[in-house]
Amino acid sequence: MIRVPVPIDVGTIAETASCVFALATPICVERLLALAVLEALGGRAPQDKRERGIRTTLSGFAAGKFLVDVDGRIYDRPEAVVVCSGYANLRFFSTEAYRERAGAI
Repeated sequence: MIRVPVPIDVGTIAETASCVFALATPICVERLLALAVLEALGGRAPQDKRERGIRTTLSGFAAGKFLVDVDGRIYDRPEAVVVCSGYANLRFFSTEAYRERAGAI
């Protein structure tokens, strides 16, 4: 599980003049995955490694190699929108059987 801090969308708050978006932020699953990669690698990871990790994760997700559980709900599309508050807990589930990943025994 990776716990990701969700940024507040100040532009949406100012645009709508509604403070409700400060309490609950709508964010695309794709953006959450990128934030999860950055959280897992840490701030001191080289830029090229962060970019490569994000690119590989997003392409694997788009190809259907895994599903993401965000705060108890399962998502399989990068464009899906999640409403989060403060932090989001992400869990990753492979869609491939263990034998397929290990190279058919």
